[in-house]
Parts: sequence; structure tokens; C-alpha cells
Amino acid sequence: MSEDRAAALAAFWNARYAGDDYAYGTEPNDFLVAQAALLPVGLPVLCLADGEGRNGVWLAARGFDVTSIDIAQQGLDKAQALAENAGVTIRTERADLTRHDLGEGRWGAIVSIFLHLPRRARAALHGRCVRALAPGGVFVYEAYGKRQTEFGTGGPPEPALLASLDDVVAELDGLRIVHRFDGVRAVHEGRHHRGDAHVVQLVARRST
Repeated sequence: MSEDRAAALAAFWNARYAGDDYAYGTEPNDFLVAQAALLPVGLPVLCLADGEGRNGVWLAARGFDVTSIDIAQQGLDKAQALAENAGVTIRTERADLTRHDLGEGRWGAIVSIFLHLPRRARAALHGRCVRALAPGGVFVYEAYGKRQTEFGTGGPPEPALLASLDDVVAELDGLRIVHRFDGVRAVHEGRHHRGDAHVVQLVARRST
């Protein structure tokens, strides 16, 4: 992503997170909650594009060592406030995920919830996620699918930013897929995710 595009994206998300309320609420994503038992205990968790911290803080409250990354400092500041209110600690890092180094064999889990990137950038990021997982590590992914523009209940208006299940599976080459779903479910998260939606879900594990 160019510096100008990254700056524009950061400005958009900083504006969205500027209010006193939490744009997507303070409760964790339903799908993440349902899959949390699969996350390895005792290994650090990376939350991609964690915004105002609802998913990272929820995981920290369950004993995970969490790092939350986002492009918007406003979101990360509110994530730290949410963590303090919950009596937990998370690390936050501002970064452009299209360029950020995730490390090698470092994370017990990587969580990507409603992160929407152009296909080439998404594929590159997912390749780095595969390499960044520790042996036995788990990748948890939910994003809006290709038919989401028909629903208009959240997510980006640009069809190019919406995910195809087959594409995401291919991008996670090297991981074993343990759950996949491509269909409609109700998503109610704050004022921006608000009703039935077309989603793509995946859980994948790196071999031990």
C-alpha cells in the first residue's frame, strides 16, 4: 500500500473511532468466541486490525497474551481504555498490515475479524500469517463475502474488498483447514454491523 493510501486509510479509521462510543461495540465477535477453545494455551495471540480492541480485550480476559495491531491510533487508544476498564493488559501497535513484519513461528494464534484488503494485499498478508504461526498455531478468520453488497448491513462498499472462500483457502496454503463456512448469518456488532450478512469463515492450523 502506498504511503498516501495508508495515510488516507488511517484518517478514515481515526475518524470512525473518534466518538465516545465504540463503533462496533465492546463485545467480541461471535465467531471468535465460538472458536476460542481451539487457541493454544500459553502462546501469544495476535489480533489483526483489532480497532477499538473488543476481540483482543476479550481474549486477554481469558488469560491470553494479546497484541492488537491497527492502522488507527484512535482505535488503539480506545482499546487500551477498554482493557483498563476490564482489568486486563494488552499490547497495542500501530502499523500498516500490508507491510508489517509479523515474524516467523511466533504466534500461537492469529485472529483476523472483518479485515478487508484488496486481493493481492490480502494474499500477501495471509502468506505472512502462515509463516508467523508457531507449530500448532491457529488462524481464525471471518470477513464479509462476495454477496455482502446485496445485504447492505456492514462492510466495505467496494466488491473488490470482499472475500471468496476459495481464494482465502488458497492463500493459507501450508495450513490445515479445520472449519470453513460460506453463507449468511446475523451479525450485530455496534452501529456498523447490523443484520443478516454474507460471511466467509475459516479456522486453519499449522502442523506441529
